[in-house]
Amino acid sequence: MGEYADLPGVRTWYETEGSGDPLLLLHGGFCTNETWNSQRADLAGAYRLFLPERRAHGHTPDVAGPLTYRDMADDTVAFLERVVAGPAHLVGWSDGGVVALLVAAARPDLVRKVVVIGANFRPAPECFAEPSMLDAMTPDGPDLEFFRKMYEAVSPDGPDHWPVVAARMIDMWRTQPTLTAGDLARVRASTLVMTGDDDMMTLEHTAALYRALPDARLAVVPGASHLVPLEQPARVNRMILDHLARDAVETMLPIRRRTGATGSPDGSPRPAGDPAPRGKEAAGPADTHTEGRTRKHG
Repeated sequence: MGEYADLPGVRTWYETEGSGDPLLLLHGGFCTNETWNSQRADLAGAYRLFLPERRAHGHTPDVAGPLTYRDMADDTVAFLERVVAGPAHLVGWSDGGVVALLVAAARPDLVRKVVVIGANFRPAPECFAEPSMLDAMTPDGPDLEFFRKMYEAVSPDGPDHWPVVAARMIDMWRTQPTLTAGDLARVRASTLVMTGDDDMMTLEHTAALYRALPDARLAVVPGASHLVPLEQPARVNRMILDHLARDAVETMLPIRRRTGATGSPDGSPRPAGDPAPRGKEAAGPADTHTEGRTRKHG
C-alpha cells in the first residue's frame, strides 16, 4: 500500500519497498507504479525503493494549467528533500527518464546514479521514430485505451477527467522537453542510457543523449521496444543493478573515455582553460555497456 506526501506543488502518492540505499523508480507517461511490477522484487532486494506517481498520473491528482516536465522535476526534487530526505539513485523510464535528467542537471547534490530507459531530451517531432503517431493519439482512441483504463481505475479526479489529462500530455510531448547539449553537460551523475533496438526514439537521438552526458554508458537491448522493462525484465534488472553497484570500470581499449591532463573524453585536445575531468572520469576510463548492434533507421 502507498500513502500521500503533501508537497508544495501537488499532493503526491507514493509507495515504498525493500531496504538499503534509496532508489526512486520514475514511471513513464500515462503510467502508474503498476508498470514497475517486473522490476520491484529484484531491485527491492538491494535498495530501498520509492515509487512516486507524478501529477495527473495514477493516484496523484491533476493540477491547474499545462503539464510540464519542469514542474514534474520540481515535484521530484521536493519529494527527495521531504520524503527521502537525501540523495538517491534515479531510474526513469520514458517520461520518467526525462524527469530524472532534469533533476540530475538541476540538483546534483540529490542524485547518486541515474538510469534512463527510452528517454528523450527533445520534443517528439525531433526524436520519435514515427512522429506522426502523435496525430493518431486521441483520448478515446485505441492507441490510448490501455492507459485510459489504468487511469480510470485509480485517479482521484475520476474517469471524466481523462480527456483533459490526455490532451495535456500529448501537447507536452509535442513541445517538450527542450534540453540542449549544454543542459545535459550539467548531469554529473554516472548515467546508464538504455533503449530497445526498436524504440519509439530513434537510435540516433539516443546516441546523441549518450554522447552529451559527461559520464554515461550505453545499452542497446536487441529484440526490444520502448517496453523493454516488460519484455526483458531479467536483462533490464541485471543491467540496472550492475550499473548502480559499479564504480568506474576500466576497459581494454578505451576510445570515448580516454582522458588525460590535455585530453577531452573523446580523445581530442582539451581547449585552453578547460579543466581536467573530475571524479570518476579523472580516476580512469569507464565501461560502455552495449547489448547488440544498433541499426540505422531510414
